[in-house]
Amino acid sequence: MKKKLNILKVYFLSFLFAGLLFTACNDEETSSEVILNSWGPSPALRGGELRFIGTNLNEVNAIILPQNVEVTNFKSKSDELIVIEVPEETVSGSVVLKTSQGDITAKTRLTISEPITIASFSPAKVRPGENVTIRGTYLNLIKEVTFAEKKPVTKFESQSREQLVIKVPMDAQTGILVLSNGEEEPILVETESALEINLPNVNALSPVPVKAGTELTLTGADLDLVKSILFPGGLKVETFNAQSATEIKLVVPDNSKEGNLTVEALSGVDVEIAASLTLVSPAITEIGPNPAKSGSDITIKGSDLDLVTGVVFGGGVNGTIASKDTAELIVTVPETAVEGTITLNTASDKSVSSADELMLVMPTITAFMPTETKTNAEITISGTDLDIVTTVIFNGDLQVAVNGMENEIVVKVPTGTSTGPFTLVTTNGSTVTSATDLTILASNVPIITNMPSSVKPGEVLVIEGEKLDLFTDVIFPGGVYATAFGNKTPTLLEVVVPMDATPGVGTITFVTIDNETTESPEITITAADPVQDWNLVFFDFDGTGSKDSWWGAVALENQPDLTLNGTNYGRINGNFNGWTDLFWRNSSNNFPGSIVGTAVDEYVLKFDINVLEPITGGNVKFRLQSSEGDFWWAMGPAAPPGAGIPEVIDVTNGWITITVEFSAFKDGWGWGTNSPTNLDQGDMTFGAAFDNGESVVNICVDNVRFHKK
Repeated sequence: MKKKLNILKVYFLSFLFAGLLFTACNDEETSSEVILNSWGPSPALRGGELRFIGTNLNEVNAIILPQNVEVTNFKSKSDELIVIEVPEETVSGSVVLKTSQGDITAKTRLTISEPITIASFSPAKVRPGENVTIRGTYLNLIKEVTFAEKKPVTKFESQSREQLVIKVPMDAQTGILVLSNGEEEPILVETESALEINLPNVNALSPVPVKAGTELTLTGADLDLVKSILFPGGLKVETFNAQSATEIKLVVPDNSKEGNLTVEALSGVDVEIAASLTLVSPAITEIGPNPAKSGSDITIKGSDLDLVTGVVFGGGVNGTIASKDTAELIVTVPETAVEGTITLNTASDKSVSSADELMLVMPTITAFMPTETKTNAEITISGTDLDIVTTVIFNGDLQVAVNGMENEIVVKVPTGTSTGPFTLVTTNGSTVTSATDLTILASNVPIITNMPSSVKPGEVLVIEGEKLDLFTDVIFPGGVYATAFGNKTPTLLEVVVPMDATPGVGTITFVTIDNETTESPEITITAADPVQDWNLVFFDFDGTGSKDSWWGAVALENQPDLTLNGTNYGRINGNFNGWTDLFWRNSSNNFPGSIVGTAVDEYVLKFDINVLEPITGGNVKFRLQSSEGDFWWAMGPAAPPGAGIPEVIDVTNGWITITVEFSAFKDGWGWGTNSPTNLDQGDMTFGAAFDNGESVVNICVDNVRFHKK
């Protein structure tokens, strides 16, 4: 065994220089006076020699060593030198010489060297909680024993000068032991070899394979030392059904994976188990009905089906599990599934596929009436499983969305259809084509080839197409008839949008002189100005590059009854008091400032807004900020004087467009005198905030843009 301090070297040096280090207090020479000139060594070893040099030392009767250890048996004694052996019971302290002339107390203290040594420890391998015995010298001075990973023990089972007995902590790890005397500058002595600490050992798992969610048994040795078990996939189990030195019972996590387990000992040491965890897989014995109908339920029979967490149909489409138990699954066939095998997946990444493909029911056409018709008239298609049909494609590639019943579909023949078969398209894209042609009779229904996607009430709607002079009535959303027209030719129709046309997305119905009807493509009725140039739009909430990189109180929405043109918009809805960030974005990306540049007088800022509740206090402040300056324009009751903004921003009953001159943007938070002169700034920021009051703010914002005058 080894120790960090070599006491023998210290003793040897002390002995050589004893005469230099210790001197007596009286240098006078008399013929009879007892004088102590020097003594040493100090530190001294128990069992070693102490030498006293002086005059008339033969008058010394005894030497008292601390604490009160009397030495009268001298190894040698003369007038000039006394040699004694240091008794084992000697400790550090003062030395006194007893003479016939009185006591002589040495000026310096005696220090005893106590060489702590480790001779051995046993056993070499031990279980946590058992005792380890350390043998050596001066072990009675030990105050602390430190195990590996700085695990200290200060309470001992027994302690003597030659032996120290310690209980091994339950979380101890294999490693060198370090003994300390606990002083401010401690003596540290460590073992030459490591104390080996028993670790848990698993030699078997059962059952094999095991079902996820059921009990697994681990057998082996020292299993009572296990703190937790780590399953493949990073799942840690710390609660056991039962635990002893030879056995652990625990529940396998539902989403455990196959592979090797790792046990964590109380010491924190991980031990990988050699035996691999194998999991039970579900099995399929029967699927019915087959063929199945899209959107209907099928029953899968087999074993261990309660493990199933996902069912994948042909085309990689996930089905919906309606119910499950060990022997049976009821699953809804996705409407978009195609024919193919069915795969069952578990939370443990186990999967099994059906041996046979699942076939799907196809719709059939048994008849359609009438077989001859004009466009814009309805036909009735009869057959089976027609409820899975989503689209009817007429000759001329004209598609009409349908929502039919199981045995019947009623659909309007679109304008432009020509004689020929029609095709039914199912939810999964499969098609069935009629065996006979649908005959299209001559018709005077006009054909629309071009019209805008949005229009404002009071504006002239310009429609291009064929036979447009045959229209007699034009009916806008809300059943509102048009009363004012412009040009009306076979290829051009101009109609004024009624002021009371219902806002939003809808279609316009046209009635001909033959009382035939047709509908326009979808169009948005709005009070907002149309976007002049989409390249000048830099905030539209539609994901066009960095135009969607925004933050603040605004939320992304696309409610059918609120959307401006069927796309996303920003919604601000809250009760604000004082400064509140509404929306901000760094405009350096996709910001069209280079188009405007310094020509600010030739452009205006426009944005579409839909005010849903009155703004009764504060203001909404819009910002243009760059290295040129920080410019603001405010709308609301607390707007700057002369801004021309009403004290209450009332509801707009739909979308309107706000137009702002760049000269209206001012520094000084909107109350200053300077305006922007150059929008081609790479560091320009745009956004809006609420400030200067309190109010409900419930507005929709879209299409923030520059607009050339």
